[in-house]
Amino acid sequence: MALSDLPGILEMVLWGALATAAMTGMMQGALGLGLSRLSIPFMVGAMFSGNRRMATVVGVALYILGGWAFAFLYFLMLTSLNLLTWWAGGLLGLVHGLVLLVAALPLFPLIHPRMASDFDAPIARPVLEPPGFLALNYGSGTPLAMLAAQGVYGILIGGLPQLRSVFS
Repeated sequence: MALSDLPGILEMVLWGALATAAMTGMMQGALGLGLSRLSIPFMVGAMFSGNRRMATVVGVALYILGGWAFAFLYFLMLTSLNLLTWWAGGLLGLVHGLVLLVAALPLFPLIHPRMASDFDAPIARPVLEPPGFLALNYGSGTPLAMLAAQGVYGILIGGLPQLRSVFS
């Protein structure tokens, strides 16, 4: 793949936004269908505000910015490996999802000011439930929903050049 085949900044921003919207829609869909109780935007926003409404607004904004940042990382990683394809993007998305489920989310109670942990005694103020291993504390469907959403995110990011060649 030549350097000229790389997506432009505007295309990366657009596809990063599209992939983030698709991933968020899938996770929120799982939440709405009762397959999962995990809302990462709310969880992140609650780190900055104890007000539920403000936490949601702040969390969604940070989640979108994070989605764009990860889109650039995906583009850079896949391009450097000469694997900017839908299947490599999907594989990277699945790996990213596994890292989130196995390593990142279980660490949240250690850094989140409003989340209980396995080491805390009961307290009077309301706190968020810790995700636990594979985020199973948020429902048995959470791991599958997370992996599917991350996989679609990666497929959209990695598939950009292939779609560009179809329509050009």
